[in-house]
Order: sequence, then C-alpha cells, then structure tokens
Amino acid sequence: MAKAILLLSALCIVALANFAHCHSEVFNVEGKVYCDTCRVQFETKLSENLGGATVKLQCRNISTEAETFSVEGVTDKDGKYKLTVDGDHENDICEVTVVKSPREDCKESVSGYEKARIECSDNVGIHNAVRYANPLFFMKAESVQGCKEALDELGLFPLEF
Repeated sequence: MAKAILLLSALCIVALANFAHCHSEVFNVEGKVYCDTCRVQFETKLSENLGGATVKLQCRNISTEAETFSVEGVTDKDGKYKLTVDGDHENDICEVTVVKSPREDCKESVSGYEKARIECSDNVGIHNAVRYANPLFFMKAESVQGCKEALDELGLFPLEF
C-alpha cells in the first residue's frame, strides 16, 4: 500500500511538472548581415558587417502558402539581428530575408542567397529556444582591392579580379 501511494505521488509530481512546463512557444532567431566586398558570395576577411540592414522573418503554411507570421528587424552596428517568433510553426516554412541595405555602395542581393531557412518548432529535435540563421549578405558593385590576396590565403584562385 505504501509503495502504491509513493508511486501515485511520483506520477502526480511528474504530471504537475509536465503541466508547469507547458508554455506558449517563443523562439529567438539570431543571425548577421554583411557586405560581400569581394563579390564571392561567402564571407572573407575583407567582408564588412552591415549595421542598419533591414531583415524580415516570414513563416508560410506548407500546404496553402498563406503567411502565418511575419516580423521585421534591423541589424545592430555589428551586423547582427535578433527576432522574436511567437508560436509553434511546425507546419510552416520560415525564412529570414534581407530587405534593404543601409549602404548605397553595397546593396546588390543575389537571387537564391537572399534567404535563410530556419525551424521554428519544438518538434524538430532542437532543445533550445534560440535558432541561428545562416549569414546573409549584400554585394558591392565591384570588388575591392586585396580580394585576390584574401582568396589566395584561402587556397582559392579566382579567374579574374
């Protein structure tokens, strides 16, 4: 009898703890935006963090493609942003997109590289409320001096600079 009461008490405590853990999902999406000064579509030592860039996070239903959530933000002086996502978006595709560059000399976006997909659901095996998006960028119209040397250091040999 004592074992049954102890077992029942333990089950009640576990159930209560599970109930207390229930909360509305809130995710924090973090990422950065930089200026690709070498026009190579990846970050180099000559890349510059882009403070003041506008980014937009948008979630769309997988089946209907209807927008279910949207929020915009601006990068800090180090080119980093933090966006808060309310709710679980297990049945959605969520992406962060670069919207606007603060610099006239670095405002070209590249189709296919202007978005970073993220998961905003507790049901994806990630046990952390922070989601990290891949870096996003804008490019300069022409490469800056020193790009060939920077790429040579990486073992990359561009065709023309």
